[in-house]
Amino acid sequence: MHEKINDFVNSIEEKVINYRRDFHKYAESAWTEYRTASLIARRLTDLGYDVKIGKEVMNVADRMGVPSEAVLERHYQRALAQGADVEFAEKMRGGFPAVVGILKNGEGPVIAMRFDFDAVDMKENSSPDHRPVKEGFASVNDEAMHSCGHDGHASIGLGVAETLMQVKDQVKGTVKLIFQHAEEGVRGAKSIATSGILDDVDYIYAGHLGSGSPKGAVVCSRDNFLATAKFDAFFTGAPAHAGGKPEGGHNAMLAAATAVLNLYAIPRHSGGSTRINVGRLNAGTGRNVICPNAHLAIETRGETSALQEHMYNYAMKVLENSAAMHGCKLEIVAMGGASSGKSDRDFAAIGKKVADTIEDFNLVLEAPPSNAGGGSEDFSYMMERVQKHGGKATFFGIGADLGGWGHHTAEFDLDESAFKGAIKLFSLLALHLMDNWEA
Repeated sequence: MHEKINDFVNSIEEKVINYRRDFHKYAESAWTEYRTASLIARRLTDLGYDVKIGKEVMNVADRMGVPSEAVLERHYQRALAQGADVEFAEKMRGGFPAVVGILKNGEGPVIAMRFDFDAVDMKENSSPDHRPVKEGFASVNDEAMHSCGHDGHASIGLGVAETLMQVKDQVKGTVKLIFQHAEEGVRGAKSIATSGILDDVDYIYAGHLGSGSPKGAVVCSRDNFLATAKFDAFFTGAPAHAGGKPEGGHNAMLAAATAVLNLYAIPRHSGGSTRINVGRLNAGTGRNVICPNAHLAIETRGETSALQEHMYNYAMKVLENSAAMHGCKLEIVAMGGASSGKSDRDFAAIGKKVADTIEDFNLVLEAPPSNAGGGSEDFSYMMERVQKHGGKATFFGIGADLGGWGHHTAEFDLDESAFKGAIKLFSLLALHLMDNWEA
């Protein structure tokens, strides 16, 4: 079976790379991934999967950071013009682009895999030396670019879907292939995690292609995700003539500035790493007008969910008192979030055992050499949900460096030859879990 999967995955490598280049060219950012998701749904359906879409696998109440209806509709129409599958896109309209493909074959474990597919809100490098430009697959959508590798993740997921269907007679149990929207800004996973689609899952895993890590390297667990909350703070005051009657206004900019300075003054916590950042401050209308409105884009992070909650609660006190000091109203809008997340080391050890048998990998680590890190990943919501129901979870780091380009940079690209190893790992791990299942 190992040899059969190895040969089959090698045979579809070009097809998988073409998936990636198509997704890259028509990059779509969080909640607007109608073209990407609809084409994934079509391919899964054609392969024979039971496909569930949108509200079937999403808890509407837990959507975070969703754009306005006008923005969603504009991107929906663009997706149709760029080749979205109309039948499936229509079911996603209004910001519901999640897709789950389900394969059932007899008794056995329920195994889930997560593949995210959203792009980053940024413009891609247009230099003729940039490989996607040179080879004709650079993003045609100026406000979105796959600068984090999620186009590769989605393509790997389709490769896994085709591989497992090729050996369907060896599948013993249920496979759920979860294609997730809106990972950037940690906005999408929670709505899937709380929908119930994961509540019968025994094993769940995901992975991330990594720039800075060479092709052939794989880390079988990640334990360094910081819990985070992303939120916007809106201060509403009252305008007045800055020269004629400044005391008649309530200065929202002053309230926001007071908040910024004191948010950064929040003491660090002895229990572990904590973070806070104000990424944006927008305020003011005119030079001679007391500012009536201000907007802050804020994030807090913590090494554990408890530390993150401490930072968030402290930030709320700062914001509320800053508004009160200057007679302003305060509104907080949740824009995203993630829990801390921890891989199950015994499950990671199984992953390492499988990875060690795959010729595409020459450096296999059960855990990262250091737990240092400051990133967040909303797959943690799925991990936590499965673990709370008695299941196991892990997250793989898969080397795919190409030129040392950093994630979320305009020059980002990745080594497409790394896809084969990831597809083999995800597929062979599922079959290994099924073969060794004890109910």
